[in-house]
Amino acid sequence: MKNITAVLMAACFSTGSALALEMTSPDIRQGEPMQQKQVFDGFGCSGENLSPELTWRDVPEGTKSFALMVHDPDAPTGSGWWHWVVFNIPADVRALPRGAGTDGSPLMVDGAVQGRTDFGTAGYGGPCPPIGHGPHRYQFTLFALGVESLPLDASASAAMVGFIVRQNALGSVEIEASYER
Repeated sequence: MKNITAVLMAACFSTGSALALEMTSPDIRQGEPMQQKQVFDGFGCSGENLSPELTWRDVPEGTKSFALMVHDPDAPTGSGWWHWVVFNIPADVRALPRGAGTDGSPLMVDGAVQGRTDFGTAGYGGPCPPIGHGPHRYQFTLFALGVESLPLDASASAAMVGFIVRQNALGSVEIEASYER
């Protein structure tokens, strides 16, 4: 299944039991290098900076919203690098289309908030690790939340979003891709 990402099972934080939350993408694959169309356009990289298409299903009971957080734990900052932060995704949504991460894109679902990334702006910022630094991991983590919305706006830091997301998570699923230059 070359065009489908590996599916990972979610862990339920509230009860410890396994949930069947699944996430797939035709654009990124578990453990495989990201394509040039998802790579950042800037900082010496010349990709298309196009956010990948993501779909999910088998949502935990009680889910009232979703959050998506994309992190590079290998960035040489001491704290990694936040590439995309989206929260307040309505509970009835099951996909983000390719390109939805462009700030102000009409493809982003109504009600969702794209928070500030470590690039200093809202929206998707693709991989662009330092030359010769080796492969970096890009963790696309979808959280099912037990609240309809987070009490934050687009100016909130990714760390603050992550803190509140984890306090309200019913489960999560992750696709981890890689990139190096």
